[in-house]
Amino acid sequence: MTQNAFVYTELQISAPFDQVPWQAINDKIKALPGFLNKTWLSGLGNNSAGGIYAFDTIENAQKFVTDYFPAEARSFGVAQTTRVFDAVATQEASIDMNSVHYGARLDQKPAAFVYTEVQLNVLPFDNGPWRKFNPILKQQPGLMAKTWLSGLHTGTVGGFYAFDSIENAKKFAIDYFPTETKQLNAAFYTRVFDATPTEAASIDMASPFYG
Repeated sequence: MTQNAFVYTELQISAPFDQVPWQAINDKIKALPGFLNKTWLSGLGNNSAGGIYAFDTIENAQKFVTDYFPAEARSFGVAQTTRVFDAVATQEASIDMNSVHYGARLDQKPAAFVYTEVQLNVLPFDNGPWRKFNPILKQQPGLMAKTWLSGLHTGTVGGFYAFDSIENAKKFAIDYFPTETKQLNAAFYTRVFDATPTEAASIDMASPFYG
């Protein structure tokens, strides 16, 4: 199946990842219509739990965020964040950034992930500044890959990045990214995740970062 949508989720919990019942959750998600893969996320410093997912259609991604995931959050008794993104719109920009979601392969396992979202409305996505920023992003220390994200209905612009170390991921999120958003005169959202504790859970969900 071809991916047409990405989903980002985060649960407002604080639990070391080895205490998250990921095996049971994985089994449930694998049975959902249109699910293709998931990369698990464990928040650096706060131990939140979440993921970045690929789905075959926008409709199946919407069903996931409106039916399944609220029930999962309810079972933990916590608030949640979900986003749906158009995976077709960002294909060219992502391929240019070595995105594993579009077939690239990494030479080493990622040590950290970064999620970003900028409070802009850019529709269609191709009218946005990705051609300007990709060459700059490629120069960022330790950046291995980026998948561009374009918010469904909202046109928000963001990305999901893989880094070779937590230190480089933090430098990117704390030092570099605010300079990018200042140029855009926009508010933004960043998260840094430790990739090591979630590796086995992600491999079990066909994460393209470990292919």
